[in-house]
Amino acid sequence: MLTSPTNGAKIKTLIKEKLLFGNEPTPELVAILVVYFVQGILGLARLAVSFFLKDELGLGPAEVSALMGIAALPWIVKPLFGFMSDGLPILGYRRRPYLILSGILGAVAWIGMATIVNSGWQATAFMLLSSLSVAVSDVIVDSLVVERARNESLSNAGSLQSLCWGSSAIGGLITAYLSGSLLEHFSTQTVFLMTATFPPIVCAVAWLIAEERVGEDAIGLAQVKEQGIQLKSAIAQKAIWLPTAFLFIWQATPSSDSAFFYFTTNELGFHPEFLGKVRLVTSLASLIGIWLFQRFFKTIPFRTIFRWSTLLSAVLGMTTLLLVTHTNRAIGIDDHWFSIGDSLILTVMGQIAYMPVLVLAARLCPPGVEATLFALLMSVTNLAGLLSYEEGALLMHLLGVTETNFDQLWLLVVITNLTTLLPLMFIKWLPDSDGGNNSSPSSQENQQYEDMPRLSPDHAGAIETLQPEQVPEFEPSA
Repeated sequence: MLTSPTNGAKIKTLIKEKLLFGNEPTPELVAILVVYFVQGILGLARLAVSFFLKDELGLGPAEVSALMGIAALPWIVKPLFGFMSDGLPILGYRRRPYLILSGILGAVAWIGMATIVNSGWQATAFMLLSSLSVAVSDVIVDSLVVERARNESLSNAGSLQSLCWGSSAIGGLITAYLSGSLLEHFSTQTVFLMTATFPPIVCAVAWLIAEERVGEDAIGLAQVKEQGIQLKSAIAQKAIWLPTAFLFIWQATPSSDSAFFYFTTNELGFHPEFLGKVRLVTSLASLIGIWLFQRFFKTIPFRTIFRWSTLLSAVLGMTTLLLVTHTNRAIGIDDHWFSIGDSLILTVMGQIAYMPVLVLAARLCPPGVEATLFALLMSVTNLAGLLSYEEGALLMHLLGVTETNFDQLWLLVVITNLTTLLPLMFIKWLPDSDGGNNSSPSSQENQQYEDMPRLSPDHAGAIETLQPEQVPEFEPSA
């Protein structure tokens, strides 16, 4: 039976309103969602990387944490890629060539991991290349998202960010269980080769980006210089740099992720297949968190969301002590079930807490430097994430936490959770407006920040359950 035009229109409207959160289903939107989907599906190699570094290269938790921080470097220089995209078109195009290049680099990185890596430094180099690949593609799609998000109505505020992160979460969901179960049957190198097949998909969808060729006057150092001036003018506003400073403090806490991975595998004996199940649960939890934000929290003031999510995450994070000290066994809860339940709750909290970051960052970006400023805002949180890993490595070294000694792991958990409360001292640096604010920082907001006391931030915390942009990914961060 043929579908009538009326039914076809109803189906299209249903897809737009229910599946796409009110966004028009254009080829460009499809391309954007596919890129985010690929970023999520690259999690297929997540556990393989962790086991490869631990078992085949023989690295300890402090070394792995340090290398993870180094591998995140491309995410810190994202503004450079934004400058290149906005001011240095390739063959007259700002977006497509960079997406194609990123897909090629990603494939090369994972093939290299599968074939020639036999030392920690070689692994770091190819992990850097993989991070570079995803960081470049992320800058491109972020700029497209920011351009679209600025035109969102109040009722649709944050819908595009939710849709994009939902696409990434679905990609992660598809490969979550496979990331562990495949390691029961194949080598880590084989999993790396499987992962290498996904980056070329980014090359293919690049042609769906609606883009006109720019003129010669838009190419060259003069254009980059002009954008630098615009960027400097934008970040000079307190309504931009104060929230950015808060986000940095919010993310810059010591991380215990690497130590906890060694604890769950070496001490608790969790196998790759079970860790894949945990990833499946956390991927589902990410989708739940996105839905909850979109349904109930998108119009709640930023300060309120950050305040309560920080308090709740700190309290709930302490439940990890029950697992570390084996207290859960004394009260009759199996290690496996406790780990799954804990990961689910913390991931939902982390996703709800992080969605306002994306909305706020998009709202702060003025026209003309979308890719560059959004990349700068995100790179600040990534720099904080790098510090988080390096601080964690230092703490593991000082506390004597190794691949076999977990006597002081409880203290590491306490430290990393308590520091998450420190950003509450600077909560007034955030605008006291709701996530649906559809305008750039106003003069009133600037005056609001002018009237605030100037504080000197010290080291402070983050919600560990969600690292916003980490490539390659590592277990067991949620």
